[in-house]
Parts: sequence; structure tokens; C-alpha cells
Amino acid sequence: MRALYDAKWIWARKDVDVWGTDLPEADEYAEFMETVDYFAEQAKLSISADSNYAVYINGALAAFGQYADYPHDKVYDDIDVSSYMRKGKNVIGIRVWYYGCATSTYCPGPAGVIYALQADGVTVLRSGEKTLGRISPAYVQHKAQIITWQMGFSFAYDANRADGWLLGDPDEKYPFLPAILTGANPPLRPRTCLRTVLEESVSGKVVSGDGVKPTTEKSVIYDFGEECVGFLCLDFVSSDNRPIKVTYGEHIVDGHPRRLIDGRDFSFDYIPTVGRNYYMNPYRRLGCRYVEVIPEGDISDLRLSFRKVMYPVEIEDAPAALTPLQQRIYDACVYTLRCCMHEHYEDCPWREQALYTMDSRNQMLAGYYAFDEYLFPKANLELIAADNRPDGLLSICYPNSPDRTAIPSFSMHFICECEEYLRYSGDIEFVRRIYPKMRSVLDTFLSRMNTDGLVAPIAGKGMWNFYEWRDGLDGRTQLAHACTPEGCEPDLLLNSLISIALARIARVESALGIESDSLAVADRINAAINSTFYDKEAGIYRTRASEDKYCKLGNALAILAGAAAEHSAAIAERLTECDLMEASLSMQGYVYDALIEVDRDRYKSYILDTIERTYEPMFEMGTGTVWETELGESDFHNAGSLCHGWSAIPIYYYHLLLGEE
Repeated sequence: MRALYDAKWIWARKDVDVWGTDLPEADEYAEFMETVDYFAEQAKLSISADSNYAVYINGALAAFGQYADYPHDKVYDDIDVSSYMRKGKNVIGIRVWYYGCATSTYCPGPAGVIYALQADGVTVLRSGEKTLGRISPAYVQHKAQIITWQMGFSFAYDANRADGWLLGDPDEKYPFLPAILTGANPPLRPRTCLRTVLEESVSGKVVSGDGVKPTTEKSVIYDFGEECVGFLCLDFVSSDNRPIKVTYGEHIVDGHPRRLIDGRDFSFDYIPTVGRNYYMNPYRRLGCRYVEVIPEGDISDLRLSFRKVMYPVEIEDAPAALTPLQQRIYDACVYTLRCCMHEHYEDCPWREQALYTMDSRNQMLAGYYAFDEYLFPKANLELIAADNRPDGLLSICYPNSPDRTAIPSFSMHFICECEEYLRYSGDIEFVRRIYPKMRSVLDTFLSRMNTDGLVAPIAGKGMWNFYEWRDGLDGRTQLAHACTPEGCEPDLLLNSLISIALARIARVESALGIESDSLAVADRINAAINSTFYDKEAGIYRTRASEDKYCKLGNALAILAGAAAEHSAAIAERLTECDLMEASLSMQGYVYDALIEVDRDRYKSYILDTIERTYEPMFEMGTGTVWETELGESDFHNAGSLCHGWSAIPIYYYHLLLGEE
């Protein structure tokens, strides 16, 4: 941080006559070029950007990947770049991609970058008004092609407009000019977790037949054999400058990777130069198994590869007692988890790359056993806790704009994952730091408690009362049925989740030495749950008092909340039967938890058998990863993810049930 004290936030100067404005715009790329004489042994680059950066030293990619953060909570990186420096003159090239448009993975801030380079502890260059910059000529500016609303923009690159700037030899047609100062001065903190790394290159193989139908006579489809997450590399010879469309996806069902799905567009454009082309985009991470290259002109000697981008972890041993099928499921879950670990946990690398509290709670529990690593979950919780919605809830994803959608029930999962982090890591000082956020979120719900001791779902614009992907629980049909202008009808699930969160925060408060009435409030809610939702005749809990509908998730949560009490054993038996609405993949863990709480030994085989029945069909697709839902790619109007982090939860249950006592 000290190196950045005298550095300044900058952006590239724009010609109003060319761009129509001198202000940064969404989907804009800026380039900054520095030269420095170097005679030291150690070099450290400190850098932060909005929104994403890549650093090249003497033409080689030396660093990439701004940590996902907020304008009010900026993160910087300290990077050892000694191995890229050479004695004498060095060229430092920094390209920054400014997103500028709110998504589930980005909270808009002002365009800019700040950096400083130290040689043996002495600052030898820093960003400022003398830094030379320009708007990138090669990247197509302001195209604003949306991949998905969660991920934001795709990109287009024109190789004919690329020049030698990374080696200090820019084309005079695209001059570098003194940068402008942005005037920004946000607080900066170091990245909590490690940086992602480039792993091995994976080559794709041309596929045909078996239902594979290229889009045109010239198009070629490549199969990478498994889900790959990282930077796609193009390597080919072109005889002309006609553009190439590249599409990608996780499955081939319609003969080729689906490009357009309900307004989503999984593609990017590349305009080749005549001759050999090599290109890798270090800003947009892709997740897919299949890639289709669709050239308008003539290309040859095409080679596609992926440079995998992963968070660095050591994989722990699986339980020794796993059967071959269980081991296969375990390995697929571990690989899925790794594919969904980058700046933070993400739900799926193909379609969203977004951090949710519910998803990350499953991922953290699995990760504690798979990796025995705590910096990464800590960074996730820190990022979530920095969310600053004015209504006291947590946003749907992080980082996110405070005026966007919220899933109220997911706020309770945040409290649970914080308590679990404390339990596994023992990091009491960090939890002490984020405890006020935990408490304020929970108190937002408790402030809405009615005289009966229940809390109703929160209605209104931007509120998605989602629990899981089941009819009546997905926040769509439920709200239409249960909410009126006077308010929403309380339900079993939200109140059970609040009771569970109260018990979890009580454990945190005990560890922190804080006196509270959390357990007493949980008891009041549990009493209200019993009096309102328990159906004596059916011997089970209704989802809502106004209708005779029952679900496994709600009843499992009632057990875990402590509301079921003397009914727990009977309800646990019902959870193993088929007369209740089944829990979805994301929520099966709560059913398992309830069964384990009632009688671990009795239900051990049921849990293990259910995991096998649920996950074995996923191997038919051959992705080596586990799915978002049991329907696979056909779900969500043919947009179901085949690599989804919340479904990696069997790792946790295999260790819990088959690991060493």
C-alpha cells in the first residue's frame, strides 16, 4: 500500500471529435505504456483498477485479474514481477477494461487505474498525469454486447489495429497522450485471498457426427473433453480480414453449441489479420466444453486451446471408504468446486460467475474438506459483508449495486456460513469484525415480526422471495398466491431459516462474549411455527397456513430450527418417502442435515444412496462436473448449467458419513 501513496488514479485521454465525449463510457478499453530502467533484484507491482486489468512486461503477460470489489471498498494487488524484468530498459504495458454497467458481478465505479512499481523497495514509476495512455485501437469500444445480465459484456477484437505498443513501438496512427486524473481517491485494502493462476493449456479436438452439425460449411466445432474455465486461445492462419464468430457452451444438443438462449449471447468476434493469428483475451474468463469457430473468410491450420484459470489450492485426500462410484462423484464435485473458484466462489462459470450467499454456503462447507483452506472463504464473507443496501437486506449477488434485486431468504444463509467459517477456521477476530453486519441483517427481519411471532416475506419491487427451484417455492407462483396489497402471508421456510440463523448467531455471540436474547427469540418463533404450520392430522408441517401443501425442505428446516421437537422422528421418516415435494439439488443438504440430526446411523445409507441415484446420471454428459438441477441442460429453457458449485455438497457428506471419526 505504501507504494501507492503518491500514485494517482488515471484514465486515458479521449478526443471529443473522435468519440463524441471526453468521458469514459461503458465497455471501454484503455492502454497505458511505461518504460523503466531496471538494475535491481526484486520488483513488486502494486495495482488496482476499475474494472479489470492485464499487465504485460516486455510483451509477456505478467499479471491479470482485478479482484471483484466495490467503489467504496477497493482492493489492490501486490505482485512480484521480478521474473519478468530484465537488466536495462523494460516496457510496462497495462490495459484496463472498464465495464461501466451494473451486473450481478460488478458494482459500477469510475473508470480508472492506479499503480506503482518498486525495485528493491524503491518506487521507480507510478501512475500520474505524466503517464502515457490511449483508448485501445484493437478492442472494439462500447460494443456493449451482453453475454448474460449476470456476467455483462462480451468483446470484439480487431487484429488489424493491433500494434507493437507492448514492446514500446506503438503505431503513430494511435498515439499515446498524457493521461487524465480521475480525481478518485477511494479507500484501498489488499486482496484477502490469493490471486488466480494460469494452469496448463488444454487442446481441443475437432468433433463431427453423433448429432454434431456445424452452423456453416466452414465452421468447426471443438470438444475440450471436460468443462474448461479460463482464457480461450485462437491460433490459425487467415487468407483475408473477414470476421470470425466464436460461440461456446457446455453441451451440444441441437447440433452445435447454443449461442442465443432467451436474450443471452454466448459469443465473441475476432477480425483476423492476413497470415498467422494468435490471440488470448485475459479479461473475459469463459466456462464451457464446446467451442464453435464460424469464419466468414478462409482460415487454415486452426488450433484451439484453453489456458485454465484456477484459484490455487491443495486438494485433500478423499475418505478412504468411498466406493468407485462414490469416488467418481467426489472427484466430479471437487473439479466442479475448482471450476467455480476465482476472485470469489461463483455459481456457474458458463452463464453467471456470480457470488450468492446460498450457493457459497454449500461451496464453503465442501471446500473446508476438499482443500482445508480458509483465505478464500474469508474473502467471500468479507465481500458479502461490504454490501450496503439501504434497506438492511443483502443483495442478490456480490459485488452488486444496492438498488438491485434481493433474495431475502438468502440473508439467513449468510449468517449460517459466517458461523460455520468460525467453527472451521477458528478466526474469531475476523468474525468479530463482520458480526455487526450479521446482526444488522438479522435485526432487519426481526423488526418485521408480527404479534404472533412470525415474519412475513418481504414484498415489493426488487424482492425475489426465492427458496429453491420448486413450484411454489421459486418466488414466482408463491408471491402471486400469498401476497396482497396488505402484505405477504408468513410461511414455514422463512421463519425456520430465521430461527436457525438466530441459533447460529447465538453461537457466534457466545464466542465473542456478547450477551443477547437470540435463543429466546428463536424459541418464540419456533412456538409460532408449531401453532401456525403444524398439521396435526397429517403429522407434518404445511408450507403456509392457508393451504394443504407440504415440502421436504420446509419440514427439514423445521427440524433443524428445533421447532419440530417431539415430532422430529416421525417427520424424518416422512422425509425419506415420496409423498412430499422433493428438495432440489441445491437444498438436498438441509434434508440430509435433518436426518443426521434425528438419527445419523439410521439414515446414513439413505443419504448415501440418494446421492448416488441423483448424481450418477450426470456422468452421461461426460463433462466431469455436476449439474445445477437434475434436469441438466434442458432446464431453464435450455440454459441449465452442467457445472454448478452448489451441487458440490456431496464432498461434505462423504467426509461426514464416511470419513474418520
